[in-house]
Parts: sequence; structure tokens; C-alpha cells
Amino acid sequence: MKELELKYGCNPNQKPACIFMRQGELPVRVENGRPGYINFLDALNSWQLVKELKQATGICAAASFKHVSPAGAALGLPLSDTLKKIYFVEGMELSPLACAYARARGADRMSSFGDWIALSDECDESTARVIAKEVSDGIIAPGYTQQALEILKKKKKGAYNIVTIDPDYTPAPVEEKDVFGVTFRQGRNELAINESMLENLVTENKTLTPEQKRDLVVALITLKYTQSNSVCYTKDGQASGVGAGQQSRVHCTRLAGNKADNWHLRQHPKVLGLEFVDGLGRANRDNAIDVYISDEWEDVLADGVWQNTFKVKPEPLTREEKRAFLDKVRGVCLGSDAFFPFGDNVERARKSGVEAIVQPGGSIRDDQVIETCNRYGIAMAFCGLRLFHH
Repeated sequence: MKELELKYGCNPNQKPACIFMRQGELPVRVENGRPGYINFLDALNSWQLVKELKQATGICAAASFKHVSPAGAALGLPLSDTLKKIYFVEGMELSPLACAYARARGADRMSSFGDWIALSDECDESTARVIAKEVSDGIIAPGYTQQALEILKKKKKGAYNIVTIDPDYTPAPVEEKDVFGVTFRQGRNELAINESMLENLVTENKTLTPEQKRDLVVALITLKYTQSNSVCYTKDGQASGVGAGQQSRVHCTRLAGNKADNWHLRQHPKVLGLEFVDGLGRANRDNAIDVYISDEWEDVLADGVWQNTFKVKPEPLTREEKRAFLDKVRGVCLGSDAFFPFGDNVERARKSGVEAIVQPGGSIRDDQVIETCNRYGIAMAFCGLRLFHH
């Protein structure tokens, strides 16, 4: 098939809409549902991300996409009991691929609500059962077991979007897109990201552990498919906070850092001990947790709204308690899709437990940024590669 008609474009008034190939057949096949224009943008971007993660690490990968940027991306590493609890997968049988998606979804569960899913490997029954419990728009994968397909086809009253992609498909080396009637042409960003990009350590601390190298590669590959400007925090083989599409570099660092902090705070004993009213859905629990760990909680307590969510009135998580908990966080990595122009980015990053950074370098203030890293013992590599994505 060379062309697939779509219901409409980015918005309902944008018709006609389709995806098509100028040469050859489309590399995708719709197994169920009717994916739209934005769905396919998410699908094709997210598939590239998980494919590259698998190629770079040898570990299966998953991504959770919203509006053409990843809310989360992760490798299929085992989950601790704490992560199982905050990802709502306690008691479930988890394959490595299921762990990858639970991690990707769990990086920023609020942003992942209604996500597009990408899997690097054939979707198995275990992964499909995790997906079945989440609100999601669709999925792209190189294949599905029969059991997985049967489970996924039941989502959204049978309308769930399921897409298969040819894993061997290789696009043309030159890509084009039209904007306002003008055609843009560029070579595809096909440079492979791997640990060799981490060899130029410019700080006094020149030690990167194997885990840090893995997590810095995860950050760079995630950034490659995130709308710029972008910054990505990673830990234990997954993104923990992604800041996308900001005009200011430090605002990316703050946004992603706040998300990473929330990911850590979800693991605070007080959060783990919250008792929700029976029958409260996952999305409502996520929203309640987000408010609980935010500065809005005192207002919620005053309004008495907590009674609709919690069995017992939760004890507040104070700012002092949050700061004390976050001050103990270690081993976080950070990647930036372009150079840090000032040391303020490092100052913000270290508050979220960042101990290793990778960025292109090339700012006239590189010395200031390096000096800030040295002040806190942070290792920083210049990869020499800008990863803007528009």
C-alpha cells in the first residue's frame, strides 16, 4: 500500500489528510483502529527512538509519546518493589518488555495520559496486560503475539489503534517536509549514538561508571527525538524527566528537573503510604499524588476535597521533608541537546542529584560551565553533537 487516508490532519478542519510514499510501499500496517495524523507523527518518531535504544544497548526498549515528544523512554530492566508500586504493576507478571513500558509510562504519568506507545520488540502478552490498564491512544511495534493482539483489540471498545512497522525498513537518506507551501530538504540525522561520544571528559572528575554511560546514552537518544530545546534526566536505564520545546535552556533544565524530582518524590515513604478510596482510577490517583507532593496541598486540605480521594486525611509532606529526601538522591544523569550557555543549568541540575552530564559543548562560557561542574564534583562529557529536532 502506497497511501493511507486519514480522518483529518492536526485538527478536524484540516482536510484532506493522508500518509503516502513517493516510492515503494508504506512500512506500516494498521492492525486495528484508525490512527490519525498526530498518531502517525508520534508513531514514527517513537519507533525510531526505541529502535535506536535497542541497537545502542542490546536491551529491549519502550517509549511513551505525547505531541511528538517522549514523556518517557526506558530500557527493559527489572523493577524494584518500590517502582512496581508507583507504576501500579504490583503482582503482575512482567517480561523485560513490560518492564520497559512500565518505566516509560512511569517517568511522567500525568503527561503520559492518553499516550502513543512504541516497543522495540514484538509485543508479548505480559506487556499487553500492562498496557490494557492504562489510558492510551495507540501502539506501534514490529509485531504482536496472538494473545497480545487479542488483549489490545479490546481497548477503547475495540477502537484502539494498533500499528505494525517493518523493522527492516530503511528510509531515504534525504528527507523533505512542506511548511507554508515551501519545501525543506535535509539529510536525515543518522549518526549513531553510543558510548564513544562520552570519551571527551572536560571536568576534573573523569570517571563514568558503566551505569552512567548507559544512562547518558539513553538521555542522548531520547533527546534526538524530543522537540527542541530539550533536556533529559535519566536514572537506572530510564528517563525520569524530559523538558521539551522551551525557548530557554535553563527553563528546559528546570522543567525536566521538576519532573525528575516528582518521580523521586513518588517514592517517598509518605507517598507510598497514601490510602486511596476504593475504586479510584489510576488517572485520579496520579492527579492526587501530583497535588500531594506539590505546594497546592495545603489549599486542598483547607477545601476538604481530600475526602473524595483518600480513606484517611494524609499527613502533609512538607517542603523541608521534600528537600531532605531529594538531597539524598544520587546517581542521576543529564543530557542536553545543545550546549549550556551558563553555569546556572548545572546549579539547577545538581539539586536533582545529577552527577554526570553530557552536552555538545561549544559555548563561549564553556569554562564557566566546567568550573561549576568542578565545584560539585560532577563529571561532564562534551559529545560535540547537537541534537535539535523540529
